[in-house]
Amino acid sequence: MSELMMNEGESKRHMEIPDDAIFDLPSVLAATFAEWLEEIGGLLHAGKSASLLLLNANGEAAADAGDGRRPYGEQLSRLAVDACREGTFRSNTADGFYMTAVPLWTRARPSRPYAAVAGAWPEAMKPEEAVLQAAALHLASSIKAALEREKAQEAYRQKRRADREAHQKEALILAANRLYNCDDVESVLTEMLQSLERFYPESSICLFLSQDHLNGDARVRPLAFGGQGSDVVTDAFLNGRPVVRVEEQAVMALPMAGKQAVYGVLRLSMDARQWRDSYLSTARWLADTAGTAFENAKLLEQSDRLIKELRLINELTKRLNGSLSLNEIFQYATDELLAIFNADYCSVLQLDPASRRFQVVSCNFPVADEENYSTDYGFCGIIYNNKEPLILSDYWQNPLVESKLMEMTGSRSLIASPILAEGRVVGVILITHRSPNYFSYDNYKLLQVLSTHIGLAMTNASLHAEVRRMVITDNLTGLHARHFLNEQIQLRQRFESCGSLLLIDIDYFKTINDTHGHLIGDRILVQVSEIIRTSIRPDDIAARWGGEELAVYFPEARAEEAYRIAERIRARVESETAPRVTISCGLAEWTRVSGKITVESLFYQADMALYESKNKGRNSICIGGCASE
Repeated sequence: MSELMMNEGESKRHMEIPDDAIFDLPSVLAATFAEWLEEIGGLLHAGKSASLLLLNANGEAAADAGDGRRPYGEQLSRLAVDACREGTFRSNTADGFYMTAVPLWTRARPSRPYAAVAGAWPEAMKPEEAVLQAAALHLASSIKAALEREKAQEAYRQKRRADREAHQKEALILAANRLYNCDDVESVLTEMLQSLERFYPESSICLFLSQDHLNGDARVRPLAFGGQGSDVVTDAFLNGRPVVRVEEQAVMALPMAGKQAVYGVLRLSMDARQWRDSYLSTARWLADTAGTAFENAKLLEQSDRLIKELRLINELTKRLNGSLSLNEIFQYATDELLAIFNADYCSVLQLDPASRRFQVVSCNFPVADEENYSTDYGFCGIIYNNKEPLILSDYWQNPLVESKLMEMTGSRSLIASPILAEGRVVGVILITHRSPNYFSYDNYKLLQVLSTHIGLAMTNASLHAEVRRMVITDNLTGLHARHFLNEQIQLRQRFESCGSLLLIDIDYFKTINDTHGHLIGDRILVQVSEIIRTSIRPDDIAARWGGEELAVYFPEARAEEAYRIAERIRARVESETAPRVTISCGLAEWTRVSGKITVESLFYQADMALYESKNKGRNSICIGGCASE
């Protein structure tokens, strides 16, 4: 027991405690001191007017009443330091308060006190020395009992650890069977972490993977090498053998390897006092087993994924090639890519050859619709210049370039690929997700393959559109062909309520050809066609009817409105052509209320009106009757 000195001239009384390890157990010490105060507080007048503290040899408070109050703390601290240094009872009086400090010893250091019990009372409440001595003895006894309880509990804990180690070998065999029965990577990782939790419940577990994998468990993390040259995880991965460091914490890093590669590093950390040398062989065996099971599951997943990707590519190619509409291809590609990669956002951009800018043609983010960007902007610019796909793990941490898509959507992960046609970049696909490190290298490779098929579908659709444009377009004037005009009028008569048809004939065109030659005649036709194209409304349809005759159909327009447009055309032709020519026009309209209508009757009425215009002297517009049958 420690020795309590009540006075400099008095004999020493010894109060022994096992050792001073109590200061390594602050919660036990605080609880013991609180119980002691609860029992003897009344005898020592402990309360609002008095204060009792247990201080170490440096004067630092180790335990108090638990209410945070430490009146005269500095004076009591100095008294405790003096009492421990001199090995004697110390006291003084200040401001009407009586203060004391009683030193305590341990058997291990009988010549040097390790702590002091200090107190401050109003002089009127000063306790008797006998009471103080009895209270101090009781505290020493309580501390000894607390340490004995703690030692008993530690012995019990050691026994439990020994029992666990005895059962680990059998448990490891069961764990190995469970790992080898897992047929996917997710199950292998989950089973391994659960097994480690059972074997080492007091440890902190982390698995650092060298390959992209989203497990959903915060303990599964990517293996990073930057600035980790001396880290145990990096050492274990690079050297392919376990690394153990025992300081305040015991840290064990074990490579998780198969026959083909090291797939990651398993790190376990625990309090150094809990470390056992036997842990290394057990954990190493489990890591090796998990590495083999991980490799087997990875190979199985890769074979399954390749089969699925081939089926996916085949189905996508069939669907893409089944459509000859660019808009349908873009929309279908966007929908399918979102589903395939389970992404948050997808944007397909097409390069406009005229403006040399990328136009957003399909996107599931409405704000981005109809946006356009230069060939030097953002990720489109990188892909356009490199002609290579791109993968970005975390835009927030490493924003290579400015990106409106990433910023507007709050995305962090990105995979992107060019759409190539004959070696030229004709478009770009951008796929994003709001989570970092979301896309894998396999996703990156798959997008590269899919973008190739999307590019082929775009090329086919573009060629089809060009062939169709050539079929329905007059090569000289650039206006639509006659058969296209007929088809459009028939189609619109099914759904619309009215329309007007204008037939145009260039006056004395044969004379122009005979006088100036056919090249000038062709130039006149082009000039008149361009005047028509720039004078009509966006939905109006202009066509070359035949020879020097042209036609314009005005959907949902009555004759009065069509006449105003026709007059604007006539006046411009008269003033803007060189050599100067004039035109004669015949105009006819149809309405649904007029009865059953045919395209032939509409053309007949317009042609009769044109004949009337020529008979009146040309350079004029005549309106025929309402077409009906």
